[in-house]
Parts: sequence; C-alpha cells; structure tokens
Amino acid sequence: MDRIKELHDEILAKVAEYYQLVHEPEQNAAFVPGESKVFYAGRVFDEKEMLNLTDAALEFWLTAGRYAREFEKRLAEHLGVRFALMVNSGSSANLLAFAALTSPLLGDRRIKRGDEVITVACAFPTTVAPIVQYGAVPVFADVTLPGANIDVDSLDKALSPKTKAVMIAHTLGNPFDVKTVKEFCDRHGLFLIEDNCDALGSKFAGKFTGTWGDIGTSSFYPPHHLTMGEGGAVYTDDPLLKKILLSIRDWGRECWCESGVDNSCGCRFTRQFGSLPLGYDHKYVYSHFGYNLKATDLQAAIGVAQLDKLADFTAKRKDNYAKLFAGLQDLEELEIFTALPEADPAWFGFLMTVTEKASFTRNDMTQYLEKNLIQTRNLFAGNLLKHPCFETLENGVDYRVCGDLPNTEKIMNNSFWIGLYPGMSDEKLDYMISKIREFCKKTGADGCL
Repeated sequence: MDRIKELHDEILAKVAEYYQLVHEPEQNAAFVPGESKVFYAGRVFDEKEMLNLTDAALEFWLTAGRYAREFEKRLAEHLGVRFALMVNSGSSANLLAFAALTSPLLGDRRIKRGDEVITVACAFPTTVAPIVQYGAVPVFADVTLPGANIDVDSLDKALSPKTKAVMIAHTLGNPFDVKTVKEFCDRHGLFLIEDNCDALGSKFAGKFTGTWGDIGTSSFYPPHHLTMGEGGAVYTDDPLLKKILLSIRDWGRECWCESGVDNSCGCRFTRQFGSLPLGYDHKYVYSHFGYNLKATDLQAAIGVAQLDKLADFTAKRKDNYAKLFAGLQDLEELEIFTALPEADPAWFGFLMTVTEKASFTRNDMTQYLEKNLIQTRNLFAGNLLKHPCFETLENGVDYRVCGDLPNTEKIMNNSFWIGLYPGMSDEKLDYMISKIREFCKKTGADGCL
C-alpha cells in the first residue's frame, strides 16, 4: 500500500509539473494586437483540475462516483437548493427538466401533448427543443431591448387555458425579470423552468438565478461559467421533482440506488410494481420512459476544482463587462446590453445591437472584427422560427406566436456579441474597444471618435 500511495503521489506531482511546463505558459502568453486571436470564450484552469482528473482516472470508476456526489452536494449548497443532479450536457439538462414535467406522478399538473408552454424565439434551440419533442406547443413571446429577455408584459397575452409552464433562459447571463415571471406562474398554477446555462452565479433580487423556479438547469461546456468539457446539471427544491428527475436521468428506473450499490430501500425483492410478479427485482423496474444522461466521474472531478474558482470567475466577468461598457457606451450606433435594477449578472457575453444611426450593418462590423482576429457571435438562433427546423411545423398547430416579435427580429438582424470570459486580459479588452471605435470612425458614423 505504501508503494501504491508513493506511485499515486509521484504521478500527481508529474502532472502538476506538466501543467506548469505546457499549459501555464499558454494561459499566460503575451497578447500581440493584430497577431493573437481574441476568442469569445475559453477554458480557464490550473493544475488542480488536471490533478483531480488524473486522480479520478487512476481510480478508474469512470461513471458517476465520489466526485459526482461531491459536485452535486457542493453545487446544491452553493445555490441554496436541496437537490442537484449532474448530467452529461446543458442540453440534456433542459431535456431532463422538461421531461420531468410530463411525469404521471404530477397528476393533473403534468404536461401532456397539446399543452402550451410560454417561451421565446430569441433563444438557444435546446431551450425550446424539448417542448416540441414531447408534443407540447411552444408559445413564443417577444423580448425587450437592450436586455434581450422576455417581455413580461406579453405573458398575459401568451396565456391560454392550455398553458402549463414557462421555460425561458437568462440571456447571456443577464437575468430576466424572474420575480415577475414567478409571480405570474404562481398566480396561474404554472411550472417554471429556468434555463440557467449561461447564467450560473447571476442573481436577481439577491437570489441566485436558476433557484426561483421549479427546476433550474446549467451547462458546463467549455465557454460557460465553469467547465467540465461536457456536462450539466439540474437542480430543484421539490422532493417529488427530484425523484422524477433521478428516475428519468437513470434509464427511467424506479430504483434510486447509486452505481455499484444494491438494495438501498431494503425491500429490493419484496414489493409489487405494476403487473410485474411480486418481488420483481426493484433495480429493474421502470416507472418512466427515461434515458441515460449521467455524467462521468472524470467530468465531475474537473467540476469540483472549478467550483472553487466560481466566485472569482463571476467577479472577473463583471469587471470585464464594466470595462467594455465604459469604453463603448457613448457610441450612438450601438445599443449595449444592460440589466434590470434588481439584477446582478454574471455576464456570459457582451451584446450590442446596431442602431438606426449607424451607416453600417451588423455583418459589416462583425466581418471587420473577425478580420482583426476578434471572434464574434450572433445571439444564438436570433429568431428560431426562421430556421429550417421549423419548416415542417405549422403555426397555430405545432406552435403559436404572440404578436409580431419586433425585437426578436431586430436582434436577429442587428445584434452580435463579443467575449468577456475570465481569461480575457485588459489588453484584449482594450484592443476590442479600439477596433470597434476604429470601425465606427472609418465608416464616418456620428458619435464616434
């Protein structure tokens, strides 16, 4: 055993040395304007993530294990919720969250085919996809500018006797008016799913986003607020929803035993389920049509190390937003992403919308920035209704649109965003500010240099 520990510690020491020789110089490389690329996002890590990952690899448990349990416990404690479950991606988290609301265990509140769910078309597609995939009807409300979140004044217009839930995201880390949305849901007996994939660490009225509704979701893809490479989570305070989420995540089974554990309930062979024989093995009883959406312990090991950095990551995102805002707020050609008074965003990106005062288009500006090695991104789908995936769906049958969605259209045509992730240096921020201002000046726009 002494030799095993000796080898283990020696391997970890070598991994730390490898990080210092290979990855640390990469993360601290000098920025050369016009030669170094400014990415919109990226992974920020040190040797701790690599040490945890190596430790998990040496243990070779592979599926969800002790690191997963630690991550779930710590994430729940951080957010102030009772339950958190890891999954293999943020998209799976959204799928799982919505699937849970279709469970027969919810009785008359369950979402059935033909029921309506209020959402927005200015979204990432996997916020909306589960609604369509389960045969429910998404009802699309417009968003506001400059916040790019749901227009809460449209909620009553979107409501119908068929409405069962609201499922929307906090756009690029900017909290929507979740207090008003939650009051609306409570008033009408609706479920609320908060897609918190771009907003981990954001708060509204002093409370973390993702914890106001019935279920919150997170993504741990590399650009997000913390990373596992791939990975995600769902979280809730409701014990019944936790039971349903666990079942659907783990093949739809009735059993709640952790991997490698048998007979947690103490009655594995003594109960009656459905029309199965009395005493049928509880581990192979299925109460839902589920999936295998679990993450691995390798992913969780990285996440555990990342959780220690989340507060610093959040502070850095806020600082970077403030610097970009200060450098660009006077440009009349750009309407800049801002938050509501009660919101405290952990910003994911810096959104700008080209205004009528500009003599250029969104694409003119983004192509100029890309030529100068600054990555840009449109706001996801812009208007999801205009994408090929909706060509086989019928308005009024498969989905419903509340009004003309003018701000959604404006974002689709005129908006883009740049990065502000924690790995962004002041030199890169200054370079982006200078290039945006330079472009405005070159085009002869008013209100520039």
